[in-house]
Amino acid sequence: MMAFLSKRRRGAATKHKSSRPISSRQLPRRARASRALGHSLLYSEELGIDLAQGSDAAYFRWFLASLLLGARISETIAKNTYRRFVHHHLTTPRRIVDAGWDFLVNPVMREGGYVRYDGRKSTQVLRDCETLLTEYGGSLRRLHDAAHDARDLEARLLAFYGVGPVTMNIFLRELRPFWAKADPDPLPTVKILAKRLSIDLARFQRKSLLFARVEAGVIRRRRELTAA
Repeated sequence: MMAFLSKRRRGAATKHKSSRPISSRQLPRRARASRALGHSLLYSEELGIDLAQGSDAAYFRWFLASLLLGARISETIAKNTYRRFVHHHLTTPRRIVDAGWDFLVNPVMREGGYVRYDGRKSTQVLRDCETLLTEYGGSLRRLHDAAHDARDLEARLLAFYGVGPVTMNIFLRELRPFWAKADPDPLPTVKILAKRLSIDLARFQRKSLLFARVEAGVIRRRRELTAA
């Protein structure tokens, strides 16, 4: 009888133990990495841009930030320079064009930390604002609506002066959850880094906000991963 009761107690203890929530340490490495990166801040959010509001004002601010982030400079300088644009109230294509090249070079670019490429980047920003105004009435939503599909949307962005695949990808990847035709393929570097983190990107719905957060998290970790 005592042996039977002991067995029942052991069984109850085992059942109780198995019903406890699994801690993050008990999760497989892949699941832990996905969970952590799924809470990553989007780059647009870090800069105070709310793409979910669906406004042309937010879309343009993110377009401007993407032009800066797509340059071959540090992220810190790109973010600082974007914030100088905001500080000087240059957050619409018309205001930037009206400000002119000299003002963009100094004070905006200089305050942001640009030195060698301040003139070149100022030229690009000005020309892209002029194109946006001429071709789409200054509206990125109109650009999206004019595109036939995702590939045509990418082609229209690549037609802007100085916009290459990386800048185009930066702009569109955080718009995937909000723009029907925004669906760029993750950059090869992102796929490589995700693999090193044991994250299968194919498991996520690519148009989801979760995927955008995971992608942003992977990109933020690229320095430590490439240095490892």
